[in-house]
Amino acid sequence: MSSVIVRENGLGRYQQEIIAGEHRFIGDEPPALGGADAGPAPFDYLLAALGACTSITLRMYAERKGLPLTHVNVELRHDRIEVDGQPRERIQRAIRLSGDLDETQRQRMLEIAARCPIARTLSQPLLIENSLVETP
Repeated sequence: MSSVIVRENGLGRYQQEIIAGEHRFIGDEPPALGGADAGPAPFDYLLAALGACTSITLRMYAERKGLPLTHVNVELRHDRIEVDGQPRERIQRAIRLSGDLDETQRQRMLEIAARCPIARTLSQPLLIENSLVETP
């Protein structure tokens, strides 16, 4: 089980310190939402997680299968749309594969991308358990 700590850092209205293992980075909101844009917004991190997982999964698959993949580029966009009169979140993922891949290999890579762990997590109902803990 992985663990990430997110806490206000006191340097901006919405600025957060994010700690993931030995890595530390900043999260914030853009000025249009009252932040100072000191770091990526939460949805940017969500898209980054999906993009990184997609690229890594495709690289691992290509290595395992000995495919001539030379580079992966994943561009993601998030917006809100209406589907059947209901608001829905939408993520568009555009995957660019470089290398001497034939059409069958490219289509298989697209299928593999849809099954990366983050995509699978986001594509199914997700259980988020919340609890309050006492401050020492």
